[in-house]
Amino acid sequence: MKVAVVTGGNKGIGLGIVRALCKKFDGVVYLTARDPERGNKAVEKLKSEGLNPSFHTLDILSTQSILDFKKYILDKYEGLDILVNNAGIAFKVAATEPVAVQAKTTLRTNYWGTKELLENFLPILKPGARVVNLSSSCGFLGKLDNCVNKEKGKIIKDKLASEALTIEDLDGLMENYVDTTAAGNHEEQGWISDSYNVSKIGISALSRVLQRDIGKYNSAPDLVLNHVHPGYVDTDMTSHKGPLSIDRGAESSVYAALLPPNTDIKGAYIWHDCQLVDWVNGPTPPMT
Repeated sequence: MKVAVVTGGNKGIGLGIVRALCKKFDGVVYLTARDPERGNKAVEKLKSEGLNPSFHTLDILSTQSILDFKKYILDKYEGLDILVNNAGIAFKVAATEPVAVQAKTTLRTNYWGTKELLENFLPILKPGARVVNLSSSCGFLGKLDNCVNKEKGKIIKDKLASEALTIEDLDGLMENYVDTTAAGNHEEQGWISDSYNVSKIGISALSRVLQRDIGKYNSAPDLVLNHVHPGYVDTDMTSHKGPLSIDRGAESSVYAALLPPNTDIKGAYIWHDCQLVDWVNGPTPPMT
């Protein structure tokens, strides 16, 4: 039995991804959420539409929750065929929390939580498995061009773009961002203030490194990991200002999740309309 997992699937783009996979994927689809009540309510909503997702609690900020779910998947299915990492947070534009608080909180979920989940689930991927990391147009490396200190910003960009970038290097850069926001000198050090952008730049960089080094985690054939921009979608995260529906926003993720055997699309930055974008150099296509 094939099995797919979507994190943060109880609302927004995650719910749209679960809905589409239930229609297109020949296997069991797990909608996961940290709140069982909200998760089960979302499952019931999809069942009222004639679909049949399953639910399991998963909090990507809890190591124990990750390990419990990993054991469940291994015991029941002996591995995983599709993993879509959608769970994430963003502070509102009008948020009053200091940059340091926003940085620590945002990266804890969007980068560190996702990374811990990946490190636990990559080893249990089945042959031909597909992994999709939700990045964003905000995760385009060129966003760092908006930094104040152009010289130091270029050094950071070059490190992130390097084909020799390691997980340890990337972790160090993400830690440096959080540390410099706490010290109040992140802009002088070449960073930008938008923590969501930095977190998604981190996820995109992580996706490229993990695809390159996938054999270190799992020797199964045809394992593919990509990162996607879902578009400007009408969700809580965008304060419902996005023009795209959640089902439209799910398209790039579902495309990446269902890539055919032996695809050449690996470690790629996939735009909302499913075209491939050069993450390092751009240009980025229109938002909608």
